[in-house]
Amino acid sequence: MAKIKVKLVRSVIGRPPKQRATVRSLGLRKIGSSNVFEANPAVLGMVKRVSHLVSMEDAPNP
Repeated sequence: MAKIKVKLVRSVIGRPPKQRATVRSLGLRKIGSSNVFEANPAVLGMVKRVSHLVSMEDAPNP
């Protein structure tokens, strides 16, 4: 499968607990932090839920 890079671009301050938990489960802590995932339905669903807080792009293959 393809890999995607997810980056936190907006703060989670003042967001509902479910959104905070979703961002945390993606492994994102601070603004600007990023993580690389396989593009599976579970990860894509989490990214969609917090799409207003994160950016997503294709990750380069090593």
